[in-house]
Amino acid sequence: MTASSLPPLNALRAFEATARLGGVGRAAQALHVTHGAVSRQLKLLEDHLGLALFQRAGRGLRLTAAGTRLQDACSEAFTGIEDCVRALRRPAASPALVLGCSGSVLARWMIPRLPALQAALPGVRLQWSALDGSFTETQATLDAVLLLAQGPWPRGWQVRELAPERVGVVVAPSHPAAQRLRHVPPSALLRETLLHTSSRPQAWPAWAQSHGLDPGQLQLGTGFEHLYYLLEAAVAGLGPAIAPEPLVAEDLAAGRLVAPWGFAATGGFWVLARPDGPVDARVHALADWVTAQLR
Repeated sequence: MTASSLPPLNALRAFEATARLGGVGRAAQALHVTHGAVSRQLKLLEDHLGLALFQRAGRGLRLTAAGTRLQDACSEAFTGIEDCVRALRRPAASPALVLGCSGSVLARWMIPRLPALQAALPGVRLQWSALDGSFTETQATLDAVLLLAQGPWPRGWQVRELAPERVGVVVAPSHPAAQRLRHVPPSALLRETLLHTSSRPQAWPAWAQSHGLDPGQLQLGTGFEHLYYLLEAAVAGLGPAIAPEPLVAEDLAAGRLVAPWGFAATGGFWVLARPDGPVDARVHALADWVTAQLR
């Protein structure tokens, strides 16, 4: 059917309103026109089609079979047009910023801060992905990754250093070691059985070397696949663990953990990294926010 064979749009609109509302007067009121204007449009439509669309029923109107078919078609068409116009008038939603970080950082540090992050960056939609490792091929498919890492930084990545990484030994006050370690040098830890994680196998040896101790004398006990589980075990009083300061700051403040020798820099950094590509202002805004939180 060509455009010229379609009835006039005003006539179809008058018909649809009359059929939906059950009378010419109600249609005229809804369309903000006169009773006579609606009547003329209905006659024009019936003349165009060569069909009667209404039958008189007392003081009202009743649709004919042809009128019922046309009402169904008009209702569907006008609803579709209204939905389309409504969608076109809505501002297009920005795509989500897909971010990766380790499950431990996501669970213990980021998720408790998400309400503050959403309040600070209300126009940024975020989608988080828990991924371990640093600068992996999978991470390169994301918009950005929050990492605890140490340079030099690999080619193909834009890396922003947010804050130095600081780690320390933590233990629950209920564990016997907590009392023994309060006023003794770090070498006392060589007599303790230590919790450790396979996700950071060098954490304990690096800590020992930084304190002038022989890593070979460390006594490693129960191991956990992820840092998150390690810290939960430490809070449960299962033994001393080693952790980045931000991940245990709330436990220290609440008294669930103590850090006998405080925290020291590792030479690594909290970084926000993204694959080389066009500038994304959302990533820069997120980096500023995370930096402020780490301070």
